[in-house]
Amino acid sequence: MVSYKDLGLVNTRDMFAKAIKGGYAIPAFNFNNMEQMQAIIQACVEASSPVILQVSAGARKYANQTLLRYMAQGAVEYAKELGKNIPIVLHLDHGNSFELCKSCIDMGFSSVMIDGSHLPYDENVALTKQVVDYAHQHDVTVEGELGVLAGVEDEVSAEHHTYTDPADVIDFVQKTGVDSLAISIGTSHGANKFKPEQCTRNAEGILVPPELRFDILAEIEKKLPGFPIVLHGSSSVPQEYVKIINTHGGALKDAVGIPEEQLRKAAKSAVCKINIDSDGRLAMTAAVRKIFVDQPAEFDPRKYLGPARDELKKLYKHKCENVLGSAGQA
Repeated sequence: MVSYKDLGLVNTRDMFAKAIKGGYAIPAFNFNNMEQMQAIIQACVEASSPVILQVSAGARKYANQTLLRYMAQGAVEYAKELGKNIPIVLHLDHGNSFELCKSCIDMGFSSVMIDGSHLPYDENVALTKQVVDYAHQHDVTVEGELGVLAGVEDEVSAEHHTYTDPADVIDFVQKTGVDSLAISIGTSHGANKFKPEQCTRNAEGILVPPELRFDILAEIEKKLPGFPIVLHGSSSVPQEYVKIINTHGGALKDAVGIPEEQLRKAAKSAVCKINIDSDGRLAMTAAVRKIFVDQPAEFDPRKYLGPARDELKKLYKHKCENVLGSAGQA
């Protein structure tokens, strides 16, 4: 058993309370490797932002759970070395079983998500409560989910949205004891969040997605005043990255995300954690593809992963400063 406190990490409890009071959202950035972690910490130290390092079940298999633990500990020390002891959470994204959540808690995670949203309601409640009961013994915070997001991300996929029913939220939170609640109001996983027929085209011919269901969010806020709400699938899919990828050998068709102004609006509400993964993948892929085409003789991984890391840092600093409002809150 490894306690996250011994690694210098924090859980989300105080972080979320401050975010709700301050009208901003904490960035939850997914990572699988060293360059992504470096970019996240550099961006958040420079922006003076708290941060949630997110690890999916797939990322945990890819990177190895022991290495991840030491990378998270390294992230804490790296932030200090860069000049700022920012609050850092290590969070399991979309845990799908009690066993996986327990394993992460035992290996030093300070926060876990148990996603029972695909299960019948009573089974979701039972599974979520089981995880909460174990996590709270170790002062680890738990995120649950009601409603289903469409799209594909790692091992999580769904064909259609099921919006969160505000009528369920009080019962779910009371029965499970969760610390935060992920809801479905129209965000989606992946780089292709919406089908073209769901969107309109603006004057430049760019696909514009439908508005998020802020009415559902408002109803949930009324029923759970001051309770931490989470948005998954909140990448904006910057079209400049899509263009670089597609003009340098890529084939991203109809990739469209959530407009940043809608995320700004959400961050001023009880939404205190916003998950961003696809945007980071696009930033890194754009940088790598450009170098492979422009410098075809290059074969030193540092010469393409370094610029990819720098592009990712620039993107994430922008998210903290201009989208989530978390800059200066560390």
